Amino acid sequence: MACSKLFSGDLPELINEVIQYFHYDYKTLHSCIFVNRLWCRLTIPLLWEDPFSIKSPKNYRFIESYLHNLNNDDKAKFNDYIINNDLFPSNTLFNYPRFIQRLDTHKVCNFIEKWAVTVGSTSTTKEQHSSYFIQNTNLSSSQMSNFTKLVIRSLFLIFIENGVSLHSFEVIMFNHKEFEYFDEIFELILQNPNFIYNIKSFKLDFNTITNNITRFSTFLYSNCNSISSLHFLFPSYVENYPTEKCLAQIISSQENLKKILFGYSEFPLHHSLLSLKHSNCSNTLNTIIFYHIDFGNIVVLSEAFNHLNVLESIHIIYCYSLDSKFIQQINNITKPFKLKSLFLGFLGEVDESLERLIQKSGDYLENFGISNDESQQLLQLIMKYCSKIKYLGPIRLDNQSIYLLLSLIENITQNLSYLIIDAFNVDYSSIILKNLGQILPIKLEYMYLCLTINTSDLEVFLKNSQNTFIKKLLIRNIRKEESGDIFSYIKEYIMKKKKVKYLAVSETFHGRNEDLFFQKDKVKEFQLHDIQILKYFDLFIDIYDFINETY
Repeated sequence: MACSKLFSGDLPELINEVIQYFHYDYKTLHSCIFVNRLWCRLTIPLLWEDPFSIKSPKNYRFIESYLHNLNNDDKAKFNDYIINNDLFPSNTLFNYPRFIQRLDTHKVCNFIEKWAVTVGSTSTTKEQHSSYFIQNTNLSSSQMSNFTKLVIRSLFLIFIENGVSLHSFEVIMFNHKEFEYFDEIFELILQNPNFIYNIKSFKLDFNTITNNITRFSTFLYSNCNSISSLHFLFPSYVENYPTEKCLAQIISSQENLKKILFGYSEFPLHHSLLSLKHSNCSNTLNTIIFYHIDFGNIVVLSEAFNHLNVLESIHIIYCYSLDSKFIQQINNITKPFKLKSLFLGFLGEVDESLERLIQKSGDYLENFGISNDESQQLLQLIMKYCSKIKYLGPIRLDNQSIYLLLSLIENITQNLSYLIIDAFNVDYSSIILKNLGQILPIKLEYMYLCLTINTSDLEVFLKNSQNTFIKKLLIRNIRKEESGDIFSYIKEYIMKKKKVKYLAVSETFHGRNEDLFFQKDKVKEFQLHDIQILKYFDLFIDIYDFINETY
């Protein structure tokens, strides 16, 4: 009875909870819209709140659904570029622009460029087919750039005119073209501050400082004071003093800042760190992430941290100068130093400063990785002081550290959820496969194995790991001439016994990559056993994204 009511629409609040559960499962959400009108009405906003972040979309035609909303004058601007078989239909089923909640300028530009290529091609597939096509397919690069700029500006104009108030805004610019695209929308935003007035999450990532970047930073601290998550990645190779002062003003102007990330800075961050002492931050900020930061010139850590009353997690990801001067600042902090993540790159020799940091972190530490020749000594320190590791890897392996890694895994099985192992060496790969399966926990959220696989070793691993369910399993096999076929073993021990939910397999042989995702017959076979095959890079977890989404 309850089930029939659920599908008939008699329990709208419960239906909404069910649909919200599938928030980022776009495949399931697409199925939901066909249940009935109520399910469709509740599902559509979720599908359209962040369409530019969908990985590997079948096509980019959703952009056309937005362009339908242009007024006649703005539609006319497209006449120099495109012909439409059914030019700008008068209505769509929903007012899709109003649902947008998250925008990332880099992703928007990337999607529009790919759509522009599609409409400019005369050989699109049925799935890619667009009702738009370019009049002259021999447009110069500058003409195509102008067309892309027109689309970008039109989209942002549509969002603004439909009263959108963004929840999340990411401004990411890595090349000259993306800076030009940003300039197209910058004045629109300045003229319509309500568009980003209420943003809760903001990210600024750029590789050079322009006048518009400085003006935009000034605009932010004057107009946006509700940001709870702030990510600021500096251009590391230029003097960023003016921009860093703007960041300090942005921080001080926030009323509920909970998370902040500093990235790619070699400069002191003096003003931005001291701005954390502001009463608005000192009683709200609970997460700080340092990403590729050089602590060598930073001297105000203890002064800033001693004012943070609710700080719950600190993350150090591939930073530099973790030396005695840095440790002395940490020792001067009177509050607990709750280091949750420590990922280390090149360090040179491991001295007592790093040992004191790990010892001070103790059971606060949950995420650890080391890409350094001194991994043996560091693994010993982790085994000694840190028993609650949830995310482990990558670990630089040698003859000694490989056995320390296996011992550490066995010691932390109660908490371990994410395991990343890179072992290109044939002998190391063999040792891992022969000894890992029997020490894995009953359940893993994610495991990534990048190995040179011998099939007999793989069979040993798969047999020994039969008691472990892995939600997301990613295998990369660096094949050698004598390597056998691994799929018969994956089929026997993973597919038939349903030991994973999501699987990605990539094989590299003589520089050529083969992704299981594109072997459609095998994909269908796995689907019959309720295992979803994903692209290698769609399943791959980036440390930056993991920390950002988890904390």
